[in-house]
Order: sequence, then C-alpha cells, then structure tokens
Amino acid sequence: MTGVVDGPRLLDAVDIARAALIEDGHRPGEHRHAVAEGEWAAAHYFDADLIGYRGWQWCVVVAGAPGSDEVTVSEVVLLPGDGALLSPSWVPWSKRVAPGDLSAGDVLAADPDDVRLVPNQIDTGDEFVADPDEIAQISGALGLGRKRLLSREGRDEAAQRWYDGDFGPGSEMAQAAQFPCCTCGFYIPLSGSLRAAFGACANEFSADAHVVSAEYGCGAHSDMVAPKGEGTPAFDAFDDGVLEIVAVSAGAGADDPDGRS
Repeated sequence: MTGVVDGPRLLDAVDIARAALIEDGHRPGEHRHAVAEGEWAAAHYFDADLIGYRGWQWCVVVAGAPGSDEVTVSEVVLLPGDGALLSPSWVPWSKRVAPGDLSAGDVLAADPDDVRLVPNQIDTGDEFVADPDEIAQISGALGLGRKRLLSREGRDEAAQRWYDGDFGPGSEMAQAAQFPCCTCGFYIPLSGSLRAAFGACANEFSADAHVVSAEYGCGAHSDMVAPKGEGTPAFDAFDDGVLEIVAVSAGAGADDPDGRS
C-alpha cells in the first residue's frame, strides 16, 4: 500500500516509538506527549524509570517521507524534563584544584601565563634594599635589641626537625617529586645560616607558608610541564554523545519488539 504519511499519523505512532525503546533494551514509562517536528517528523516523550535520572524522559523521533506510508524511527535519546536532576556545570579539572588536593605523585603544572611567576631575568623587586640608617639594618640582622636569640643548638634542633618532618627530603611527597624546591620559583630561601638548607613555600596549592627543605619537592614545581591532551592528567576525555539510529516498521507495536525494519 502506498500513500502519504501525514502529521497526525506520526503523532499517533506511540506504539512504534515505545517498541523502539523496548527493542533497544529500555523500559519506558508513561507516554507524556508528542510534538510535531516539521512536516515529516514527530517526537514522542516517555517517562524514564532510571536510577539517578529523576525527571528525565525518553525522546523517540519518528519520521515519514512523501509517497510512503512507512513510519521509521530516526533516533532515541534521553533528555532532561522539567525538574530533572542535572549535573553541575562543567568546570575543567585545572579550575577545580584547591589547596590541599595535591598528594604524592600528583602533577600540577603552573599555567604559562601564571601571574605568580616571571622569567628569572625579570626584576621582581625582591632584592635587598638598604635603609638610610645602615646601623639599624645591621642591628636587625644581628638580633640587637632582642633580649634573647636562638642558640646554635636551638637552630640545629629546629633544622633537624624540619629536615626529618613532612616537608623534608624523606617525606612521601618529596620521594615522588621530579624536582627539588631549591630550583622552584615558589621557593623563598630563609636568611642567615639556614638559607642554604631551608626556605618558605609560596605556592597555595602545595606547602604554602610552610618551611620546606631545599631538597623537598612536589608535583606543583614551577618548571612542571602540563600533560598533553584535553582530558585530566590521568584520563582521556570520553565521548558519550554517540547516538544509535534505529528503524521500526509501521506494524510494530509495544508487544512486538521484532518489528524493526
């Protein structure tokens, strides 16, 4: 039989749309409504009874063609309905990293345009500036004006604690690092006799504000190279947008999953 598939017939093709979902392995719920999508297509919406997809609907697009009475299924998709439970807006992993997230073996490269870092030939303004009263400068460096100062023994004990602690070269984080802190742009050396061995970390994503050994290290070193690709450092991006196109004959019903043409 040859005829013309009209709009009302496509809107009435509820059984064909339901059969397509069943044949595709889904369990459609109640048929909600159908919407004409132009002269030769209509979209049918069914409740989706899926765990974790509250408020979502199955959408089955059926189509016809001039001079034919056959109704085919163009696509089957899962779409959010009113009040659907949706995932948060996508935020790149590099923007989700927060202080404290870095662990041993992790790699966190600084952005090439990171305003916290500049080439080492640039004047950072961190050089020593002499005070007009040089005597006051010398007095401060020697500890003059303080009633008591840290002794050699006190200094050595503190240095040993820091060296053996969480920010020393023997820690799990340092053992997994590629570069030591003494070569990092975020490293601020201490003054005095401890300058060669210890400094402060100025990277908010790592040991921020802690005294670290010059031999300590982490994955957020200023020279770390960012992983290639558009996914996370550990995984490639997954494309879940592939749709399967199926066709169901006009005679197929809800209880006839073998009616696909």
